[in-house]
Amino acid sequence: MTAVYFEKLNEDVKVPFYASAGDAGMDVCADEDVIIAPGETALVKTGLKLAIPEGYEVQVRPRSGLSLKTPLRLCNAPGTIDSGYRGELCIILQNTSKDYQWVNDQIARMRDIPENHHSLREKWTSGYCDIHKGDRIAQMVLCRVEKVDLQPVDSVENIGTDRGGGFGHSGV
Repeated sequence: MTAVYFEKLNEDVKVPFYASAGDAGMDVCADEDVIIAPGETALVKTGLKLAIPEGYEVQVRPRSGLSLKTPLRLCNAPGTIDSGYRGELCIILQNTSKDYQWVNDQIARMRDIPENHHSLREKWTSGYCDIHKGDRIAQMVLCRVEKVDLQPVDSVENIGTDRGGGFGHSGV
């Protein structure tokens, strides 16, 4: 087991945790209340700073339940936290829902309908996302990183085997 040291930026910060014994990712919680409007992207604070050992990275990944049950998306999944970073761990979330819906055969703006504010504890497809302090918003995985020594050559044609094809070559 590899140690990753952490600093809590305030006393009531939730430290990342494994929800189940066999989990690869530790759940990461919000340290603030944030409302993310439809189409908006927000940087959500966790209240934690990490000291990741050299030769490792922490990957920030979406929680599958949030991806399935809500339009909330982790923008740069997986996000990389480098071993040399000592700032606050923040999670970039985007609400991909639309900002309107049909009401009585007319389009109503979501912000004008109070019940279109949703928490992460419910299934929803459109509206405002109300993140509350302590909500599990992502997961993090510690990964070993191999350093690369790029070597210039005149051609890569005869190095290894070319599988052939390009983007989408194997079909859907």
